[in-house]
Amino acid sequence: MGIVAGLDSSPDFTRIVVCDTDTGAVLRQGYAPHPVESPDGGRPSDVDPQAWLLSLGEAAGGGLLEGVQAIGVSSQQNAVVPLDAQGNTVRPAMVGGDKRTQVAAADLIDALGGREAWAQAVGCVPQAAQPVTKLRWLARTEPENAQRTAILMQAHDWLVWQLLGRPVRRTTDRGGASGTGYWSAATGAYRPDLVELALGHQVMLPEVIGPADAAGTTPEGLLISVGTGETMAAAFGLGIGLGDAVVSLGASGSVMAVHPEALVDGSGMITALADATGMHLPVVTTLNAVRTLRGTAELLGLPDLESLSELAMKSTPGAHGLVLLPYLEGERTPNLPHTAGTLAGLRRESMKAEHLARAAFEGMLCGLADALDVLRARGVEVRRVFLLGPAAELPAVQSAAPSLFGTQVVVPQPADYTAIGAARQAAWALGTSQGTLDARTPPAWQGAVAQVLEPGEELAVGQAVRQQFVSVREQTHPGAF
Repeated sequence: MGIVAGLDSSPDFTRIVVCDTDTGAVLRQGYAPHPVESPDGGRPSDVDPQAWLLSLGEAAGGGLLEGVQAIGVSSQQNAVVPLDAQGNTVRPAMVGGDKRTQVAAADLIDALGGREAWAQAVGCVPQAAQPVTKLRWLARTEPENAQRTAILMQAHDWLVWQLLGRPVRRTTDRGGASGTGYWSAATGAYRPDLVELALGHQVMLPEVIGPADAAGTTPEGLLISVGTGETMAAAFGLGIGLGDAVVSLGASGSVMAVHPEALVDGSGMITALADATGMHLPVVTTLNAVRTLRGTAELLGLPDLESLSELAMKSTPGAHGLVLLPYLEGERTPNLPHTAGTLAGLRRESMKAEHLARAAFEGMLCGLADALDVLRARGVEVRRVFLLGPAAELPAVQSAAPSLFGTQVVVPQPADYTAIGAARQAAWALGTSQGTLDARTPPAWQGAVAQVLEPGEELAVGQAVRQQFVSVREQTHPGAF
């Protein structure tokens, strides 16, 4: 029995799981926060990447990695590490997305000739958080640092490179590369011209290697797999495949699905990412998910989302005709950046707290169903939906989601799926190198322990509620899709 490790370097911490190579069972785990402090207490935009190594060392303490034969690394996406010609950091890594890069994103969209030009070039339209946008910001704001930048790496590339002792060869995977804004999942190639458009000059970029390839072996003989971004690692850890979609309930929402080909979308609603298996991972994002619920709870004077869910369950499907279009922060899907939310269907009998609570849950889920339909309209098959995030546990979400999405809903038990996905990749690379696994077929690990919810007899009711939402959306924002 072999053992492998998966490492998840998120924006705030490092988590490591050690797994059985054959089954994926988690045998032990380690955790440490990044030693990073922000002056205003929020999440910093600039981070010294050494902080990631320090927390990695701490998380791996106490002999956690003893006997491990291979390690996979997943990390926060969109973090760019600019290096000079010697491989030293030019400035702290630029992480996350913030207001300062929004102008740079708009600049870049115009510079290439609009949203459609970007979608055709690399399958996505520049957003504030994306690496290509940060390069434009760097060139405009810190021209000397931009000039000194000779090598670009993302967080997982940099960590893999450090674990291997900074070899001459630098590598990355399709998943991480597909989120940069200068690599196309459709063609499988970099667009160095877009790096130059953003940064002002050419740089060295990591070599994109296959999903089952090893990035290298440490001097001690430890195999390090190629690594990937956290979205791809989580999908791989959950074990999703063709016919599966993942709906993630954060403050904003995202819907992604496995598909055999890259989807080029001129409207920019679909971001064409690659996954960690050689397939594709089209993603559609909404700006409003759990923030809709939090806002409603505050409006109704409720202390938490559990209380809002309890109240919503006292109403009935359709909330007595009350419809909430949840576009509180504007919206990306549909593309309505400057709009606001709308509450429609107010009648004397619908003006009750429980109906507003129900309308908030239905509005959030219908907004995500709209995002699912963007993928379905492009031929993506959705046979079941994995629902992620703490809000997925709420009874009001679980009772409404299957009938509104029109499909089976799977709610996995909370687990470190990102780190597990990284460990599964390590097992794949190890098996391929030993000749026991095929480079085209990942190891079959046990799936996530989950609750399965069926639409059943509620399907017709859910579709009527959905139609009520669509009618209000079409009246309020004609032709939004």
